[in-house]
Amino acid sequence: MKTFRTKAIVLRRTDFGEADRILNLLTPEHGIVSAIARGVRREKSKLAGGIELFARCDVTVGSGRGELGIITGARLETFYSHIMTDYDRLQFGYDALKQVARAADQIDEPAFFDLLDQTFASIDDMSLDLRLTKTWFWLQLAILLGVGMNLSTDANGMKLVEDARYNFSEADHAFVFHERGTFDSSHVKLLRLLSAQSPKVAAQVKGVGELISDCLWIAERAVAH
Repeated sequence: MKTFRTKAIVLRRTDFGEADRILNLLTPEHGIVSAIARGVRREKSKLAGGIELFARCDVTVGSGRGELGIITGARLETFYSHIMTDYDRLQFGYDALKQVARAADQIDEPAFFDLLDQTFASIDDMSLDLRLTKTWFWLQLAILLGVGMNLSTDANGMKLVEDARYNFSEADHAFVFHERGTFDSSHVKLLRLLSAQSPKVAAQVKGVGELISDCLWIAERAVAH
């Protein structure tokens, strides 16, 4: 392993020995990188302040034993500290970490780093409804996994239209026309918007608070997680 410098997000950290810590890092250029931070648990460690959960870090990784690198430098770029102040946001932050770690372990996709970084930024924004961020996250993750929702046609291949109502079929992974269905074109439009834009943009939509719980329910079931 050659020495390299990269942005990184800590996916997992495990205490090792008396003062070391083994880290699994998600990076945009190198995917998941495992490295040891020597002495990081000591009070005066120069590395400790540069490697935090729920943060975007700048790290330098040098050669170690086998595939395990050695972190020789670390600087905190952005610490999403508000995540730690709210239980629901914290729990979803951990869930997002787990889901992205699992996906990035299977697929080499640089965009996973941006997805996790933007997810943290949205969770950290206390003015944003957490349900918006959750819905956006599941939709974006599905797109990166190649199983994004079909928001153009229903389960029978018919175009989703303005004045129709639908239910969502988990078996078909799609909307199904139903005269008394739970969902309508407003839900479809919000899901389309969250598939293409950030939660902050979607938050500007009039009446979003009345739709977002339904959209989150759909997004969670549209992704096999």
